[in-house]
Amino acid sequence: MPVMPFPRPRSITVSPGGAPPDAPFTVTADPALPAEGYRLRTGPDGVHLAHADAAGLRYGLATLDQLRASPGFPETGYAVDDHPDFPVRGFLLDISRDRVPTRRTLRRWLEVLSLARFNQLELYTEHTFAFRDHADVWQDASPLTAGDLRWLDAQCAALGIALVANQNTFGHMERFLALDRHRDRAENPDGFVRGGVRHPPSTLAPTPENAAFAQALVAEVADGLRTRRVNIGADEPFELGTGRSRDRAARDGVGAVWLDHVGSLMEPWLAAGWTVQFWADVLVGHPELLGALPDGSVPVVWQYDAPGTARAVLAAAGGEAAGWKAVGADLDALAEGFRSRTRMFREAGREFWVAPGTGTWNSLLGRLDNARENMADAAAAGLEHGATGYLLTCWGDQGMWEPPSPAFGPAVYGGAVAWCLDANRDLDLAPVLDAHVLLDAAGLAGSVLDRLGRLGESLGVPLLNASPLVRVLRPDAAHPVTDHPTEEAMDTAARTLEECRRDLADADLAAADGDTVVRELTHAVALAAFALDLLRAQAHSGGPADTVDAATAARLLRRLDPLLAEQRACWLLRSRPGGLDDSMARFAVVRRLLTAAAGS
Repeated sequence: MPVMPFPRPRSITVSPGGAPPDAPFTVTADPALPAEGYRLRTGPDGVHLAHADAAGLRYGLATLDQLRASPGFPETGYAVDDHPDFPVRGFLLDISRDRVPTRRTLRRWLEVLSLARFNQLELYTEHTFAFRDHADVWQDASPLTAGDLRWLDAQCAALGIALVANQNTFGHMERFLALDRHRDRAENPDGFVRGGVRHPPSTLAPTPENAAFAQALVAEVADGLRTRRVNIGADEPFELGTGRSRDRAARDGVGAVWLDHVGSLMEPWLAAGWTVQFWADVLVGHPELLGALPDGSVPVVWQYDAPGTARAVLAAAGGEAAGWKAVGADLDALAEGFRSRTRMFREAGREFWVAPGTGTWNSLLGRLDNARENMADAAAAGLEHGATGYLLTCWGDQGMWEPPSPAFGPAVYGGAVAWCLDANRDLDLAPVLDAHVLLDAAGLAGSVLDRLGRLGESLGVPLLNASPLVRVLRPDAAHPVTDHPTEEAMDTAARTLEECRRDLADADLAAADGDTVVRELTHAVALAAFALDLLRAQAHSGGPADTVDAATAARLLRRLDPLLAEQRACWLLRSRPGGLDDSMARFAVVRRLLTAAAGS
């Protein structure tokens, strides 16, 4: 049977008669081909590869290597024509929500990203870079150093991937503002209330002094990197216009205050000829500002819940929808998908990118159905409205309890639909993972990742930005779980977990991190089984964890400590030790509730 290479090319035909082992091989540059494109022909007269540029040559050779790996290659002729949908296909890895990857883990990510034809990588940082003058911010975080980034930049360059500095500069500055010496930089030094919950200060006040402070952070991260592009973040400044900038916001409008400050952050980079990316969430709410954006700035439109997920939450009409509306989420817009947000950029003639998510954060195992729909929706809307980039994000909200491997499938799928949506929308992930990522001779591990990734959503409790498996372990006062899965759904999920555990034991991974994948997934299965049992107990009690009957709570408590010990061990297989204690501390809530229920 002829081999289908990955990603699936936009055009491939086969014919009898392949290239013999000693057939001539010709390579020619063809500037008439689309950027990064190639044309590959194999047959009795040899192998002929035409390419548009260096990237096209790289991708054409990668396709040829995959075809040659087939035993039937000498008997099959191939005609492949291919080029990407999006010029920039980026991947963002969050390294600030406690998990800072080791160099080995970063190298593993590069293998996956290169396979999926990403050509840009961003490491999202808040406090996890070793800034020269801010050791008190990162001292317990095992941060990446300038040397780490120079090493990574070289690794990326060898694979045709641009490493782009990504440093937040406006919202999400909690780690800095928690320190006394930076406290006065906050919009609200005493914190703020959102959704009925009090939070510590997170947003810098929009002042010239803070702009200079943030610019210096970006400059230090970007120093020495090859790519003249930065991402300054500037998203979710929740407190803007409620504290030090209240009077300006009342006079000029919150949007104008935001743009004035973000414009001052961009100005030095744009003046030096750099491209500046920034998150477009504030801008989406203020379309009147589009015309004032400076040239060279690129808004990145993000959305991480698929239209189907948003519609399911709205249809449930329960506490989930009410909780998100209370913090300002527009669920009706979410239900329209990316089109509701990207249309305005096309109409204004502005360059923009789309940014879906892997759906792995707040999940334990992933939210694969949501992620696939979200990624395909981003690609479709981006193509329809002229996006020039596609940035797949892998966040780590709330301590990143998830190991890297559940994100491999979404990364593979996201790269494929960013390369060519029409050819890859219905991609079967399991065999791709087995053949190209995990190298599982038993053909089991790819299916395990696929089944585990769908398990949380199979419980039938629609949630935004989370799986029920995490919500039950990390109760959120702003988004309490008010619905529980049916007994049938929980029984089915329990059987799936047990089947996946057995399949992992029988898997035969040849990938260098194969043993790590098996161990971390085996542990994730055990932790998910614990969460499922807690969900079942709460469904029976009709309330939160502290209402579970005493005997059940005691049994769950006895299981918790060994699980947390293995969580620590698995973390250290992939990630640096800094941040581990912070991440593990987030299990304290469920322990406290179960202890109260057990009466101990």
